[in-house]
Amino acid sequence: MADYDIIVLGGGTGCLVATAAADAGLETALVERGRLGGTCLNRGCNPSKKLIHRADVAEAVRHADGLGIDASVDGVAFGDIVADVTATITEEAEAKAQRARERDGLTFYQAEGRFVGPHTVAVDTGEGLGGDRFTAERIVLAGGSRPMIPAAIDGIDETSFLTSADALRLEALPERLLVVGGGYIAVEMGHFFGQMGSDVTVVGRGDVLLDREDAAIAERLTEAYRAKHDLKLGFSATAIADDDGERVVTAESEGGEETELRGDRLLLATGRRPNSDLWNVSAAGIETDEQGFVETDDYLRTSVEGVYAIGDIAGNYMFKHSGDTEAEYAVANAVHGNERAVEYPGMAHAVFGSPQVAGFGATEGDVDGEYAVGTCAYDDTALGAALRDEGGFAKAIVDEDGEILGCHVVGPEASTLIHEVSTAVAAGADAQDIAATIHVHPALSEVVQGAFRDAVDYGHDGL
Repeated sequence: MADYDIIVLGGGTGCLVATAAADAGLETALVERGRLGGTCLNRGCNPSKKLIHRADVAEAVRHADGLGIDASVDGVAFGDIVADVTATITEEAEAKAQRARERDGLTFYQAEGRFVGPHTVAVDTGEGLGGDRFTAERIVLAGGSRPMIPAAIDGIDETSFLTSADALRLEALPERLLVVGGGYIAVEMGHFFGQMGSDVTVVGRGDVLLDREDAAIAERLTEAYRAKHDLKLGFSATAIADDDGERVVTAESEGGEETELRGDRLLLATGRRPNSDLWNVSAAGIETDEQGFVETDDYLRTSVEGVYAIGDIAGNYMFKHSGDTEAEYAVANAVHGNERAVEYPGMAHAVFGSPQVAGFGATEGDVDGEYAVGTCAYDDTALGAALRDEGGFAKAIVDEDGEILGCHVVGPEASTLIHEVSTAVAAGADAQDIAATIHVHPALSEVVQGAFRDAVDYGHDGL
């Protein structure tokens, strides 16, 4: 039995912990069943955004005539686009694996692994999981998540469908794509496939897409998508089937209305679930909540002494940037023993659809008591108006003392604009500070400033 100073389970955000531990002189084991880089690099953020950039370009060309430019999309080399992105991602993952194998103090097991005791891990090195076993007093579980497959949908076991991971590597463009789900994956993949040339139908149980966002933001996003795609909102998929090469989705509303939808391919975008079962955390005595997320305290410690959990499997936030932040705390706590309570200063998020959506802090529906709301439309700023993106706006939510409770943006470059607010909050600034800060004119950031000026009733509009 080989013993290590620390074991890291999961090669996404876990790579940050494993390399830091090895650099600190600890004998470190890193276990990952797939390619290093985890979901984000291989099956999520990175490939999806590289593909979505192509969709953004195609959409910009299609709207060029509104700016007096004669241009058209005469064809899309869908297979070549996907192959190019896949090759780039694969090269990055393989380079990570090579660096891991060459790093002093780090043993990389690219194999199936799972807990068989509180501090014992079994790894399949070719003889099954009864083969290599090793222990460590300190373990960091960075086991990630995977697409959720809803068992309640009839026909789920007999019908072929795509998950988000499959959709990112699809070699042929479907003429008609059915998407079940109304969250960020449905929004991003709907945009990508729509601009590549698919007719997209989205079936979502909520009344709007992205129903966890601020209501006004979600309504604007849904309005934009309704103009481009076929939306069946307020419907839950009850059954799926294959019918002579077509995918068939049966969906029902709360009022009992039933509809049947048909397409060439079917994407289930119904959320993600933690991989705690795949790592067999119950064998270690690690406690999970009802959804399977590993329970952690403020220091990312699990119920088992010396075992920490970070990233999607812990469920604090399910973003790559939050996982990376937790990895930094795991290095401090598990590697160096500094015991720092995790904090998420300025935590924001974004959805890379069209239009983009970004958010920080509370939505208006979350807020109680006295507060002020300010808004600013893109069209009310010089550069925003030049973009001809009708309906985009920023919304600031501020309490009576000027504290920033939330900010939400829907429109071009929302994913970038939100960082002004997250950085300000992390630095201790308030709404008045953003309103008063001199902004470059005519930059898009004036949309955010305008929302805060409206919220705090700052200055005068002039003539």
